[in-house]
Amino acid sequence: MPKKIDHEARKQDIAKATWQVILDGGIEAASVRNIAKSANLSLGALRHYFSTQEELLEYAMELVKSRCEARIIQVIQRNDPPKQLVTNVLLELLPINRESMAEMQVWFAFTLHLKYKQGDAFRQTDGIREAVQRALVFLSDSGELKERDLKKETEKLYALIDGLAIHRFLNPELFSGEYTTEILTEYMDDLCKK
Repeated sequence: MPKKIDHEARKQDIAKATWQVILDGGIEAASVRNIAKSANLSLGALRHYFSTQEELLEYAMELVKSRCEARIIQVIQRNDPPKQLVTNVLLELLPINRESMAEMQVWFAFTLHLKYKQGDAFRQTDGIREAVQRALVFLSDSGELKERDLKKETEKLYALIDGLAIHRFLNPELFSGEYTTEILTEYMDDLCKK
């Protein structure tokens, strides 16, 4: 009897192999040949799943985003108190551990690649600003947020998240996951009433 293949799982394995190639050699190393080799597939087998390199890279990038979204959904389902819930959701946007650090490295590589390819037409689509805005509205609606200008506070918190991610990425020895968590937690304490 022929072996059943889970095509979605195979695509995810190929995407993870793509991540590894990028982590090892940067986006310029992410040729179809190198990715096929890393995934232990022939070029023909890889092309069965992704007909172009861009299609593969787009899928690999979206997988980073969907994994982060899945972790956020798990956090939301825990039903923590509002401030703790928002803090935990925001922590999922940061490279706190090895897994999320690898995802962040790949995300940055993809983002820079797309910015280079698309030039002035490039628009960031990570959804972080929108997530920050929704989190602050949630805190405001739940009565947890101190009196603040939500628009301005959204930009400040969005900048903090981006800044922490970049510092953690570029200087992991100075910005440990624990230290990054501490900074965000203190900011949330300052932002909320209790």
